[in-house]
Amino acid sequence: KFWGLGGDGTVGANKNSIKIIGDNTDMQVQAYFQYDSKKSGGVTISHLRFGKNQIKASYYVTKADFVACHSASYMEKFDIVQDIKPGGTFLLNCSWNMQELEEHLPAAAKRYLAQNNIHMYTCDATHKAIELGMGNRSNTILQAAFFKLAKVIPVEEAVQHMKDAIVKSYGHKGMDVIMRNYNAVDAGIEGVQEVMIPLGWADAKDEVVEPEIHTDRKELAQYVKDVMIPANAMRGDVIPVSKLMAGADGTLPQGTAAFEKRGIAVSVPEWDPDCCIQCNICSYICPHSCIRPIVMDADEVVAAPKNIKMHDMRGKGCEIYAYTMTVSVLDCTGCGSCVEACPVKTKALTMKPLDSQMDEQAIYNYGQEKVSQKQLPFAKETVKGSQFEQPLFEFSGACAGCGETPYVKLVTQLFGDRMYIANATGCTSIWGGSAPSTPYTVNKEGRGPAWENSLFEDGAEFGYGMNLAVHTRQEAAADLARSIAQDEATPAAVTLCAQKWLNHRREVEGSRTTGTALAEALAKALSEGKGNQAQLQALYDMRDMFGQKSIWAFGGDGWAYDIGYGGVDHVLASGENVNILVLDTEVYSNTGGQASKATNTGAVAQFAAAGKSVAKKDLAAIAMQYGNVYVAQVAMGADYSQTLRALLEAESYPGTSIVIAYAPCISHGIKIGMNNTMLEMSAAVQAGYWHLFRYDPRRLEKGKNPFQLDSPAPIMDYQEFITGEVRYSSLQLTFPDRAKDLFAKAEKEAHEKYQRLLELSKPWDHKEA
Repeated sequence: KFWGLGGDGTVGANKNSIKIIGDNTDMQVQAYFQYDSKKSGGVTISHLRFGKNQIKASYYVTKADFVACHSASYMEKFDIVQDIKPGGTFLLNCSWNMQELEEHLPAAAKRYLAQNNIHMYTCDATHKAIELGMGNRSNTILQAAFFKLAKVIPVEEAVQHMKDAIVKSYGHKGMDVIMRNYNAVDAGIEGVQEVMIPLGWADAKDEVVEPEIHTDRKELAQYVKDVMIPANAMRGDVIPVSKLMAGADGTLPQGTAAFEKRGIAVSVPEWDPDCCIQCNICSYICPHSCIRPIVMDADEVVAAPKNIKMHDMRGKGCEIYAYTMTVSVLDCTGCGSCVEACPVKTKALTMKPLDSQMDEQAIYNYGQEKVSQKQLPFAKETVKGSQFEQPLFEFSGACAGCGETPYVKLVTQLFGDRMYIANATGCTSIWGGSAPSTPYTVNKEGRGPAWENSLFEDGAEFGYGMNLAVHTRQEAAADLARSIAQDEATPAAVTLCAQKWLNHRREVEGSRTTGTALAEALAKALSEGKGNQAQLQALYDMRDMFGQKSIWAFGGDGWAYDIGYGGVDHVLASGENVNILVLDTEVYSNTGGQASKATNTGAVAQFAAAGKSVAKKDLAAIAMQYGNVYVAQVAMGADYSQTLRALLEAESYPGTSIVIAYAPCISHGIKIGMNNTMLEMSAAVQAGYWHLFRYDPRRLEKGKNPFQLDSPAPIMDYQEFITGEVRYSSLQLTFPDRAKDLFAKAEKEAHEKYQRLLELSKPWDHKEA
């Protein structure tokens, strides 16, 4: 039984292992895999069986001769060693020495290991994989260690079989990948260290530690304690149904992901205040909302943890404040995107081992819990200013370095306290609301996005329905407010507040302030028994509609270009005030990498193994044909400000809007690594692979061209860019002649598209307009 970390290659290695055993022995074999839905970084459990007897069913392995734990952090979270048979073998991937094992292993694990004569070994595969240039993929190293320890076949034969399997699995990725895996096999054989289990472990005493749940929200604390913690510990079967009834209406509390604190990163960023220019870009692009700027006044500085690092804040009017960049190290995935995006030559961030940065968690917690929001001279509508706003999307289970989540985080910083989100099924729904936790959260006033998942094919219509429901309720509230304001029995304060709200109800800030005043006036009148109590109560019950709402439909390209396109088109044609955000990875990322209509010419994907020969569907061009739809195409890493501007323009547009965001994905096989997601976006634009533009129908009213091209002329070689990703370069290895033709075709299509966009962006003559 093998406990792995999603994305470390454990499942793939075990598929190869069971094939090696089945093909090269006379044993019966079976592999059965248990996945967490948290994408890369989630839990995977591989259940392998092999033996002389026929295997008749696929049950979980609960009594194993061999158990491996490929993530040391799991030892404190799950009951792992208890599945080993007496006299069996346990392999732990860690860098701990004997003293550290004593410190980190839970008492229950120590007792079981000692009392059942378990043979224990360690292998520091994680750090060895980094040394070999394999990132977090420690699978090959640990697979070799398994064959050495299990002795199911002679280790020399196993090594040869593994290397043959490597060629078969990774041959299309090139000789460099093959050689790194060969070296990993050798490292696994050499890296196993036996642990002599102390006799004292047999009497190890448990320390009962109650989980700390810091929140004033009682329903959230109860849910975390009764449901989320046991479910995440894989004890979900013991949760009674009564505890699962969090709300009679089927809702679950927001903000639960903050209590997971998975601690899965090997390395996390360390901030250097002396090198920092306080641009906030690291926070802006962080895929998991783990790094955030905090501004402290004198009293907060005095009360802060003693080891906090800070610097005088820059900017006119900020001289009285101290600035610090905090990191939630236990929520960080260790992608390193923040380091690569730091614009300073001497980086203000460097990656350091998680163990060396654990004290930073208390600093982060202090910043979130004890530091007040400040009135700063940086507009919320700027890159820097936006990052002083609380992200209402945090600590998702998305892959490390995900290209999708930075967009969603930014949207919630801009509009999150008044958002409704209709989320189509896909990656966005997996990292957006995968039970038992959700990364969408609320601010200190208890406001946050109302998130709901829909089927893959009707995400846009679902958002359209939300919009119709909100509009209907708001109009009903307005009609009732008019009636109440005209009633002579209504208290003067209620009449005045109702009239002010009616005058400002379509404004974002105006509706918020006048709506709050109206709700307070209604509450007072109800408590005093004045006016038409039935009508006043009815309007008070609709107070959630007093503020202006922001309706969004989220999803990926498989939804927007393919399966849900009919609904997307229906909403585009409606003219209704619905915002559509398409996170375009150019492939079905969540379901295994199948080609979509967004897949570009020459890309290799499932159902396009020989490279896609048909050009990518131009969703933006289709949307612009309506003439009354706001359309934007963005790539955050290429232009931070253009992305922000497009989102603000789309949301403020009084009609339908669609923003198509380029999102590099782990399935692309980016050779420079997912820590360079933002750099990959920038390169895509510089090579003319992806284009930035905005189409705003409001410009027509001023006699201006509604189309604005934000992409500069390409300065990077197109084919050099695409061959930096395995989804393209693999075609050169398997079908070199076809690759040459398709890449030339793709480059020609990209050049022609840019020329069309240039033509479209020419200034209009006012008279002609």
